[in-house]
Amino acid sequence: MDLQALRAAGRPSLATRHALLAVPFAMIALVTVGDVLAPPDVHLGPFLAAAPAVTASFRGPRATGFIGAVAVLAQVVVAAVRSSVTDLNHTFQIITLVLISVFVTLFAHLREVHEKELVQLRSVAEAAQQVVLRPLRERLGPLRVASVYLAAAADAQIGGDLYAAARTAQGTRLIIGDVRGKGLEAVGDAALVLGAFRAAAHQEADLPGLVDYLERAVAPDLDQAPGAGLDDTAGRTPGPDHDTAPHSPSPSNDLSEAFITAAVLDIPDRGQALQLVNCGHPPPLLLRGNRVIPLEVDQPAPPLGLSDLAESQLAAQGFPFEPGDILLLYTDGVLEARDEAGAFYPLAERAAAWNGTGPSALLSHLRGDLLAHTPTGTLDDDAAMVAIERLRPPAQRGAAHP
Repeated sequence: MDLQALRAAGRPSLATRHALLAVPFAMIALVTVGDVLAPPDVHLGPFLAAAPAVTASFRGPRATGFIGAVAVLAQVVVAAVRSSVTDLNHTFQIITLVLISVFVTLFAHLREVHEKELVQLRSVAEAAQQVVLRPLRERLGPLRVASVYLAAAADAQIGGDLYAAARTAQGTRLIIGDVRGKGLEAVGDAALVLGAFRAAAHQEADLPGLVDYLERAVAPDLDQAPGAGLDDTAGRTPGPDHDTAPHSPSPSNDLSEAFITAAVLDIPDRGQALQLVNCGHPPPLLLRGNRVIPLEVDQPAPPLGLSDLAESQLAAQGFPFEPGDILLLYTDGVLEARDEAGAFYPLAERAAAWNGTGPSALLSHLRGDLLAHTPTGTLDDDAAMVAIERLRPPAQRGAAHP
């Protein structure tokens, strides 16, 4: 989406704005005629100030200034018809209308400048999304992939959630993660993790080695967080997700805020299984027919950046992943979406009720259902979902669809 398209997305169309321009002209005409026909002691001229004020709400300074000039001219005509332009009452009305027109024209200019700045920020955010959170390819070897990202911040394109995929000689490696925190710092940490994953996905022979590389790449950066290195975090054990993770008891201790949950997977092209290392992230869901199976690992690893606080032996666990299965990866922003009664979004239940086909259709359904679950149609936290389907071999697909 280019700059012009972004601007068009945030304002009425050109045809609509031209049609709206008839409103202030009609207001000027009605007030002018009414003022001319009104009794001598009735003055409708002050209502002409509404015309440039209305114009400033949907057009720029040029159109606003033009409408203001037309309104002033109409006031002069009314003064000349009713008495005289030099009449004290009409003189003050004309001066006041000129001042009001100047002020609303200035405000229209400031609004237009702010609008351009906002469009530029949106354009930069989209560019950052394309660089940091690259779109996943629809086909990765024997896998069909779809993804969706929903940023909680208004007008944002990217936040602290992350996902990526890398093709290797043996298969496909994927990561989905969630940076603790929000704002630009969360985006920077997400970029750090994604960069480390893309650099090491082709180099590390096994999955625990890849996760160890991510930990070593992330930990030095997170150590620079405000409050890092304080002794009052000793003895704390991070929980498996954000709800049970350690929370800072005071503004001086932010170390517990600096971590990243992640699920790292290795899906070989051959065979019917996958390998998973879960670093404090919500478990992936395996959709097989009408069943939804959470892939809970026996030995979860601590979130990235917290290995010094909770020693753990990294180990990859295998799970069946057969042709026709769909694997759903997600962040906790999906689970934490609440309805009007405060109930969390039942992801597993809604995924089990889905009866469509293909990862794209699944995510389209879940996205609409998730937003409909919230009272305002927006989320309080960033949310990301990735769906991966293992395709059947060509021979099996031909047999299944003669």
